[in-house]
Amino acid sequence: MAKKNKNKAKNNTEDSMLDINTTIMGQMEPEPAKDTEDDEFEQLLNSFINSEVSETDEKEKREEIKDSPQETIETEQKPTNNVRKKAALLDLGNDENELAQAYSNFLDAVMAIAATRSILLPEFIFEPQMLVPNYKPSTGRKIVSDASLCWDIMLQAFPEKLSTLNPNSSDEEFLNFAEGLSDQNLQLAIISYVEILIDIENCEISYEEKRLKAQRRRIERELYEEYQRRRERKLKFIEAVRNRNFPVDADRLINNYFKTAAKDTEGAFEALTTNPAVYAPIEVDKIKPRFFGLVKVTPKDGIRENHRLGKFLKYLKV
Repeated sequence: MAKKNKNKAKNNTEDSMLDINTTIMGQMEPEPAKDTEDDEFEQLLNSFINSEVSETDEKEKREEIKDSPQETIETEQKPTNNVRKKAALLDLGNDENELAQAYSNFLDAVMAIAATRSILLPEFIFEPQMLVPNYKPSTGRKIVSDASLCWDIMLQAFPEKLSTLNPNSSDEEFLNFAEGLSDQNLQLAIISYVEILIDIENCEISYEEKRLKAQRRRIERELYEEYQRRRERKLKFIEAVRNRNFPVDADRLINNYFKTAAKDTEGAFEALTTNPAVYAPIEVDKIKPRFFGLVKVTPKDGIRENHRLGKFLKYLKV
């Protein structure tokens, strides 16, 4: 009977471990095959967000991290992590810095638990450099993955205590559970875990705000660049008409054409090249009389100039 109860308890513990892992990984969506949203966001930030460090600073800081002494982990010694030390060398934003600190506290507590229970540590994938220049969802998924590994260690060390913890507990329920624990390392681990969840949520909100801001600025830039291209093109059209001394108000002609072209490009161009007078009338008084002024200007001269202007505009390249 005792053996049966022991097996039942073991199964309950395994179910609890599965629930905890499911809950942790459920905090974030599965990582896509390619970090497309990261690529898009980085392109936007490189142009519009001035918070990222320069390439020179990044290189110097990476060298400092690379040259910093690495503490060896031995089975009889308490393991240490360099997350806090590395984070201190980086110019992180407030949200990113708080997340790095919470992760470091969580890792310290779990490593201490592993050392006292002789549990082998897995390989963790998160590094503080991943938060430079800004938090990204893919970085959050790496932190959550590490947290899942840490929960496996905690469940191995305290199967009975954690079997009573509901994996779907709220932050407040997690903290209330931690207050009743006598083991300080386990208490710190659960408190730090809650802080990680809160800090990830804050970083996600900040990330979304920056992404939307960058997208808005990109759209504004594209609209402005398109406006500048249209303006320069109009000026070239106007200058070309003026240089040929056509008897027409060049500004009025081209501006009216561009307004119409915005709604109907093909129709507007057809009218411009066959009957440009629809956009600006031919000013007959500006037509020079033929034969040294002996032949007076007539409406036919206006028709001829209108046809000549349309033909000119049809083959004009600007």
